[in-house]
Amino acid sequence: MQVHRLLAALALGLFAALFAMPGPAPAQDDLPQFGAQAGSSLPGGALAAPDYEEWNRLARRAEAALEAGRASDAAFEDLRAQIAAWRARFLDAQNQNQSRIRTIESQINALGPAPAEGETEAEEVAARRTELNQQLAQLRAPVVAAEEAYNRADGIVGEIDALIRARQTDELFKFGPMPILPDNWVLAWDEISDAWRGASSEVVASWNSDVRRTEIRSNLPLVLLLLAVGLVLLFRGRTWARSAGFWMRHNTSRGGAVLSFLVSVGQIALPLIGLLALTEAMFATGVPGVRLTLVLEKLPAWGALILGLRWLADRLFSQHDGDRMLPMPRPQRREARVYASTLAIFLVLRDAIAEFGVVEGFSDPTLAVLYFPLIVASSLIIFRLGQLMIRHIRFDNANAERAVRARVVTFFGRIVMLVSVVAPVLAATGYGNAASRLIFPSISTLGLLGLIVVLQRFTNDLYRFLMRQSDEEADSLIAVLIGFMLAIGALPFLALIWGARVADLTELWTRIGEGFAIGESRISPMDFFLLIVVFIVGYMGTRLLQGALRNSILPKTKIDAGGQNAIISGIGYVGIFVAALVAITSAGLDLSSLAIVAGALSVGIGFGLQNIVSNFVSGIILLIERPIAEGDWIEVGGTHGTVKRISVRSTRLETFDRYDVIIPNADFVSGRVSNYTRGNSVGRIVIPVGVAYGSDTRKVERLLLNIARHHDQVLLNPEPAVDFIGFGADSLDFQIRAVLYDIGNGMSVRTEMRHQIVEAFAKEKIEVPFAQRDIWLRNPEALAPAPPKGETAERAEDKPDAPAAPPPPPQAREPSPGEGLEGNSDGVDAEGSR
Repeated sequence: MQVHRLLAALALGLFAALFAMPGPAPAQDDLPQFGAQAGSSLPGGALAAPDYEEWNRLARRAEAALEAGRASDAAFEDLRAQIAAWRARFLDAQNQNQSRIRTIESQINALGPAPAEGETEAEEVAARRTELNQQLAQLRAPVVAAEEAYNRADGIVGEIDALIRARQTDELFKFGPMPILPDNWVLAWDEISDAWRGASSEVVASWNSDVRRTEIRSNLPLVLLLLAVGLVLLFRGRTWARSAGFWMRHNTSRGGAVLSFLVSVGQIALPLIGLLALTEAMFATGVPGVRLTLVLEKLPAWGALILGLRWLADRLFSQHDGDRMLPMPRPQRREARVYASTLAIFLVLRDAIAEFGVVEGFSDPTLAVLYFPLIVASSLIIFRLGQLMIRHIRFDNANAERAVRARVVTFFGRIVMLVSVVAPVLAATGYGNAASRLIFPSISTLGLLGLIVVLQRFTNDLYRFLMRQSDEEADSLIAVLIGFMLAIGALPFLALIWGARVADLTELWTRIGEGFAIGESRISPMDFFLLIVVFIVGYMGTRLLQGALRNSILPKTKIDAGGQNAIISGIGYVGIFVAALVAITSAGLDLSSLAIVAGALSVGIGFGLQNIVSNFVSGIILLIERPIAEGDWIEVGGTHGTVKRISVRSTRLETFDRYDVIIPNADFVSGRVSNYTRGNSVGRIVIPVGVAYGSDTRKVERLLLNIARHHDQVLLNPEPAVDFIGFGADSLDFQIRAVLYDIGNGMSVRTEMRHQIVEAFAKEKIEVPFAQRDIWLRNPEALAPAPPKGETAERAEDKPDAPAAPPPPPQAREPSPGEGLEGNSDGVDAEGSR
């Protein structure tokens, strides 16, 4: 038993488990082969000039083959690979001498424009211009030849691809034998019987051979050991791996999901190793003949396919509710696992029929009869899977993301059910190729979609494990990005599943690799990737420099916090600009070709973005002059608040009501701004106080001054002051003026001083006045209740003549200072408010 043989079989099996594709396997000729026919390399790594004579012979042979159209697909694929190699060589040749060509062109331009017809120039200049033009023509000749050859090669490749696609289309819709006809059943039975008898006779002949028996006896210990190991791993390996994964997931405090996934891969690896051991045991006996050898060589790949789909079904439809990946009830999950395993067996049977059909030379009717039951049975199973997807996979529609998943699952379920109805009808009516290319790729597509779901869950768990995040802290954006990248990566495999050739994918990549033109520059995906990498490196370097300045360098200087923020912000903007400039230059993008377009756009952008540019310039002025800084208490446009952040376009202000106000920077430069804490937090407060007329003003002044001086927030230099500011309508008016250590505490200081003033006035019996007014009623009898209707007439008769109207009352007046708080005795007192 050879080790490399085991490893090769294992790799083949794992690959087949993930990607089961219909149709023939891609040939090695699909890959470009750079040999002597496409040119060779010179010492130092420079490519030699293409051999155009050799290329012309190959091109004529390819054109003749295309015109005849009788070569096989394999021959055309081989021819295409050679021409594709030449095409890549011609593409590289187009870039030769470019630096020298640009130099000569600049020299010619330095000589000035060529003279017009009838004009002359200096003899030396004319001679030099002629010499340079000859050199330029010689340097451009290989480039022109390479461009012509490239176009010819590209045309031949396109013709070969079109021919092969036309043949594939004809084969797909080819009408063949109908498997439901009894005559085809008889023919199929005879051919299958002959194949069975041939395989049996091979095994019997090998068993009866003395040489084989001697080989079995000599290798008997090895055979028994391999059989024992193979059987144990085949029948117990999956159980061991499943139990270990479940234990790790539920008994590991951190990273249990990641470890569980890695261990669960043992459900494929352990039984597959056992299957490889059994295969090697059979080979060690020497009994297998030609047909049995074919089975044994394919057995690891078939086993890997079955084990891989069973593992995938276990991950998607886990028997444990906490590990399931699709919201489906437990009975339906068990049913889905059975269906997935059955479909894996059907895929293996389809591949086995194709292999034995080639070896035994089965006729088309026999192949149609053998494929028909597989197509019908597979259609029934995926029809039921479609029903499960529509009826039993229930997402929470209240969540927008899950609602989208529900719609996607429902869509795929309906597509699968439609395919399961169409495929048997096509197979029964003689279109077996179309039915096979419809039903089996559908099964592989479902498997690929399931694999994407499983890998997305694993990568999300791995990200949370590396970032030390819990399930509640997981970033949903990262999950979406991971799923998007997995979907993009699965597109090539999806194309291969549905019949695309490897050559089609390489051709697409070649087209992408050629890039696209911007002006006189050509940008390829690698250039774009280089641009992104260089910009990311520059951006990260800028952030690291900002962090070093913020945390290590600037705190040790005497620059205030506002200046430090200005320096850090300026370095950030300059660093990003330099990173973008270096990235564009490294990608080879010639910005000079875009200068005219950029100039034209700048005019329109200048008008459309006038306010944004004004705010941007104002932000730079604020960062340089620093009239305000983060943490300052300012007033702008009647709004008070604390500056929280100054950006290039706007400034964020947090009001004392704890909500944010975004103010454009232009308002700070062109408008009036009051900064109460610029440079320091010292500030003055003013507290108005009123006392009743008749109070001792000297005494009031002493009390207020004593209160101000003894407050712990009031500065004594300058000293607080009390002013007698005037005679009010209702009171004698005073005010306290005091300077505080921190003006931010002004509200609390005012409140505390007012409490002390009330307490001191109450102790000294000083009255705080309030507004008072006299109210005269012109007709007080109108306030009396109305008499009953029966008594109205009697009272009118008995009522004497009405006296004359009283004189009008005097107008309301303010109390005189001598009256204090006493109201007029002739009126009704009313209480006012101050």
